[in-house]
Amino acid sequence: MSHTPADLTRLALDAALTAGADAADAVALDGTALSIDVRAGALEQAERSEGRDLGLRVFVGKRVASVSTSDMRPETLAMLAERAVAMAREAPEDEYVGLADPSQLARGWDLAALELADPSAEPSPAELEDDARTAEAAALAVTGITQVQSASAQYSAQNVCIAATNGFEGSYRRTSRARSVVAMAGEGLKMERDYDGDSRTFQSDLRSAEEIGRTAGARALERLNPRRPKTGAYPVLYDERISSSLIGHLTAAMSGAAIARGSSWLLNALGEQVLPEALSLTEDPHRPRAAASRPFDGEGLPTRPRTLVENGMIRGWTLDLANARKLGMESTANAARGTSGGIGPACWNLALTQGAQTREELMKQMGTGLLVTSMIGSTINPNTGDYSRGAAGWWIENGEPVYPVSGVTIAGNLREMLRTLVPANDARPWLTRVVPSLLVEGLTLAGD
Repeated sequence: MSHTPADLTRLALDAALTAGADAADAVALDGTALSIDVRAGALEQAERSEGRDLGLRVFVGKRVASVSTSDMRPETLAMLAERAVAMAREAPEDEYVGLADPSQLARGWDLAALELADPSAEPSPAELEDDARTAEAAALAVTGITQVQSASAQYSAQNVCIAATNGFEGSYRRTSRARSVVAMAGEGLKMERDYDGDSRTFQSDLRSAEEIGRTAGARALERLNPRRPKTGAYPVLYDERISSSLIGHLTAAMSGAAIARGSSWLLNALGEQVLPEALSLTEDPHRPRAAASRPFDGEGLPTRPRTLVENGMIRGWTLDLANARKLGMESTANAARGTSGGIGPACWNLALTQGAQTREELMKQMGTGLLVTSMIGSTINPNTGDYSRGAAGWWIENGEPVYPVSGVTIAGNLREMLRTLVPANDARPWLTRVVPSLLVEGLTLAGD
């Protein structure tokens, strides 16, 4: 008999209580993933995986332990639960752990409105291979492209169920379809590469393989013969492709886990200004067809839209139950979990206020500086916000790109950087982080 994820969570919870747990919760996943890679016009790799995984968290008083398995036989679940309870009895007490009160639980959600799963048929391997071949051919057709490092097409579908002994049980299905290309231009030590790709919940929303291939090729050509600018302080314009990394650093510092540990450069900054007054940062876990949308979080609490930063001011942290209790606050229903490891806070779909100017108009405004289109490495001091990253892009003079740049390091302090942000109007609305190109003043560039 093949059990559904809901069946498996019920079996796991029953096994936990039988083994002596006071309370428990479980998450079960089953899914399919297909991936096709093409190189030089030939199939390079084809993978298909199908699997089921289960994670079980048990509570014995104020002690907790977590276990996981991909073996779903009843005798295995019983043994797993016994081991989890034995582990919990040896764990240190934690006054903040525990399930949600039943009054906090999500009820009556509308899955259809979220459109988490595409009802279209799963694509065949031949369809995915055709995607990858078409994207590779389009990249190679760009004059100056010497090879395509990879051309890929993927599809995945996953069923998720979360249940707990406090009475919660919820399930949903999620799908994803993706295409990507990495193109290379030049020869030998002067070779440069760049990429393009797209991933969507609904296959019909996906950008064409031809467009993705052409864009990857054009981007690789633009990176040929890079130079390094003079070391100094300049404005930096973060292209929309990578600008969300700045907001990622902000939300990491706003994580309840970091705040509770005392390891955030925003410690004690609740209510303080962190962005310009014209900017707000919002979260909407109910946005249709978005990859991070969900009706409930990993602890069964109802997700809801909220404002993290309003008119530049921090309005709250991102919290799961345990970290909320540590801080004397209420959970924001942002508990994230997998089948292994613990539970921690994570953001869902974020959106930053967009500006009125195009990226090109911001380039005119900056005059001389750096347009960043890709980044490598990251050195962020979580306690001070000191920031240092390698970057590549274009050097801008008199508001126009004059030569490609590579091997430059950008340095600054996030607290100061974020207060100077000037947004463009070019954010892609389907991403989980809807963030436009961002102009930042007065960063230090380490070049020649």
